[in-house]
Amino acid sequence: MSSGTRRIALAGALNIRDLGGLPTTTNGVTRFGRLIRSGGLQELTPADVEHLTRTLGVREVIDLRSTAEVRREAPGPLARVPGVTIHNLSLLAESPPGSAQGPDRVDTERAMPWNRAGADGRPKPAGSTGHYLRYCDERPDSVLAALRVIAHSTGATVVHCAMGKDRTGVVCALALDAIGVSREAVVADYVRSGEQMAEIVERLRDNPLYAADISSRPFASLLPRPAYLQDLLATFDDRFGGVRAWLAAHGWTQDDQRALAGRLLD
Repeated sequence: MSSGTRRIALAGALNIRDLGGLPTTTNGVTRFGRLIRSGGLQELTPADVEHLTRTLGVREVIDLRSTAEVRREAPGPLARVPGVTIHNLSLLAESPPGSAQGPDRVDTERAMPWNRAGADGRPKPAGSTGHYLRYCDERPDSVLAALRVIAHSTGATVVHCAMGKDRTGVVCALALDAIGVSREAVVADYVRSGEQMAEIVERLRDNPLYAADISSRPFASLLPRPAYLQDLLATFDDRFGGVRAWLAAHGWTQDDQRALAGRLLD
């Protein structure tokens, strides 16, 4: 793994990289081997699993996909590995168990992260910034839970969704911003997901769950643009006083903050 790209080469997963080596605003740097971001992990080979768990020490997996996505796909290989814990933390609003439209009846098309309507049927705010803010508005519980898993893991943590770009991008950006990684570095990492977008799209076109929606969109619309994340973080500043203030307003404590920084920073 090159410290320049931080990409991890696996046969069964795309858009996977270590978030070590990123500079902070106080001349610090993030640690390697603590936080890894990825696209879908359903197709990992035995060699991939060995590399993740034995070589990289992965102990926690944060799966940001919706209940509908997880339900439609068989459990990934890491779910069968002793010592690895899977945390299902959807970033999409979903009906509670027992309701007429409970998790087992989630409309899969509506639950897809790039669909124009949210799980409640209302239009999403215009643009990708509003799209990303909606994750935080609808599921602050999942965002904080994800950051707490990262903060308290005893090994490496992998955060993933389907593409590893949008939902994964938001959670990783918030974690990095909260510990003082420079905005330039946070945005540059987000944009790096575009390097493998052609391969990601090709793989998702072979998956019945995503194929129709992916094929209906121009390729350019799926690429991560710097402005999407820049505007998101600027909105956190303007509306909430920054990422840390938003987290604190939803229950993030000083102990949580110290644990996250201690875990991720050299």
